[in-house]
Amino acid sequence: MEKKFEIKFLEEAFEFIKSQSDKIQDKIFYNIRKAQILNDPKLFKKLNQNIWEFRTKYAGLQYRILAFWDKENNDIALVCGTHGFVKKTDKVSSKEIEKAEQIRIEYFKSKKKKR
Repeated sequence: MEKKFEIKFLEEAFEFIKSQSDKIQDKIFYNIRKAQILNDPKLFKKLNQNIWEFRTKYAGLQYRILAFWDKENNDIALVCGTHGFVKKTDKVSSKEIEKAEQIRIEYFKSKKKKR
């Protein structure tokens, strides 16, 4: 099956994943690879107009990586992981969504400067 998007982990998301145990990292990457080919809101879900979340449940905890789309390159859609966190409930706090929004804004500002 063909991937619907590529994934790029920004620094905070990468550090979050790296800080998890090998088993949790494996599960997170497995779910992300699955989300790249399947349209499954249990794995990749829209939270608001700009922010999405990768969802992984493991050992009673929920590992979330928030992300946004960068469709400026017409070749392939890119999903950028902003940061991650662990939680016990389904609802994502507005504080985490706002943080992802700020990272998204800074990403596009810095991308414009590089042109």
